[in-house]
Amino acid sequence: MNASRPSKLKIFLEGDDLGQGEILAPIAEPSISSPASSESSDEFASLVHPIFEEPTTIEDTQMPQSFLADLALKTLYYGGTMPGGQVAHAMCLHFNGVVEPILRALKSQHLVEVVGGNSLNQASYQYSITNKGGERARELLQRNRYVGPCPVRLRHYIEAVKLQAQERFLVKEADVRRALAGLILSDDIIDSVGPAVNLYESIFVYGPPGNGKTSIAKAIGLGLLPGQVMIPHAIFEDGQVIKLFDSEVHQPVHDKEAPPGEAIQLDKRWVPCKPPVVITGGELTMTDLDLAWSDSNRFYEAPLQLKANGGILVIDDFGRQQMEPKDLLNRWIVPLEEKIDYLTFHTGKKFPVPFETLLVFSTNLDPKSLVDEAFLRRISHKLRIDNPSEGQFREIFVASCEVNGIEFDEETFDYLVRHHYANKNCPLRACHPRDLLKLMTNFATYRGEPLIMTTDLIDRAAQAYFEFL
Repeated sequence: MNASRPSKLKIFLEGDDLGQGEILAPIAEPSISSPASSESSDEFASLVHPIFEEPTTIEDTQMPQSFLADLALKTLYYGGTMPGGQVAHAMCLHFNGVVEPILRALKSQHLVEVVGGNSLNQASYQYSITNKGGERARELLQRNRYVGPCPVRLRHYIEAVKLQAQERFLVKEADVRRALAGLILSDDIIDSVGPAVNLYESIFVYGPPGNGKTSIAKAIGLGLLPGQVMIPHAIFEDGQVIKLFDSEVHQPVHDKEAPPGEAIQLDKRWVPCKPPVVITGGELTMTDLDLAWSDSNRFYEAPLQLKANGGILVIDDFGRQQMEPKDLLNRWIVPLEEKIDYLTFHTGKKFPVPFETLLVFSTNLDPKSLVDEAFLRRISHKLRIDNPSEGQFREIFVASCEVNGIEFDEETFDYLVRHHYANKNCPLRACHPRDLLKLMTNFATYRGEPLIMTTDLIDRAAQAYFEFL
């Protein structure tokens, strides 16, 4: 059964320019299906949509012909003598319908020349830049050094993000339990995660340190955002290029064959990826949330939240950034309420972009000291991750022993809990078993002793670990 959630993305796409005053028309409510269908042909549905079909004419690219010509010239400038097909491959564009006419026009302007190739195959023609073309290319590179896959127009990107938001999957309890299977959590927490993910707005995860808050956020991103997200290599707006695809964030998926009757050639300017998982912590600054202009390259790098569209953005260690928490929170008010973010070029032009991202704040600080009531109302779900019970702690310890190849010993475990926790009034933390067993392995290896749970090995590990805790 399909479900739906109200969409707050309101971007008016009529007209060539996207200004702040053009936030007018709401889009249709998205239909969200079960992730069980994500392995079927339905997963390919968004990919075969005409919006992702390969453009076979210059007009279909939605890009200015002058930009395409400049990009082809810069490609040849750096690549030297290249077959026309290779130029098309570098630009991720159709050769016969797009790149060949561009190269022909450049040839007529004496900017490039044909120096060889098979007359029966135009894609094999060897193109070389002329002296006049070299001068022109150097002038272009002074203004913009972007060379690579052709960007997509901003309006094209917005339409694609809206389309994919309408096809987001609705997770069920079984999906949540499967995604969180590697974590020992209470049923209350598991039952809270699913609705928070389905709403796909924001989650505030808080509680004592070392109990898996970051692990839960990662599990959500890796296991509860199924399907594929189409990410463009770059975006073009107002004559500027914004590089979006980031190999450290976007993980391409293997090409899949389209179901019968659905086969189309996909636009190679888009990369099918797993939903992005972007995690940032105390190193985050406000500038990381703005377009990054490069004086040397003369184009922009997309900010973190734009790279996270279609996935999850985790603000870890919230409250420990080099800024006031309220300043960081205020940055998210409009995106959380309207599903829109605003970016600004160094020229001063401000323009809207979609904010289709699950925003997760994670902290071990007291939320009341960080967040005022007004902002808390804007956070859809609050999830407290407490210290594990003794039973849960035992489960975690047993699981950690299995991972480390250590045989679990009940008496030694009871000794650990009694002497190093109960007697010292030390709170149980979910991360302790992993850390203690790592130290036990380290001590046993150093002394050449068998790696088994003993009270002596426990004492040595606990003495080193709890010294300042």
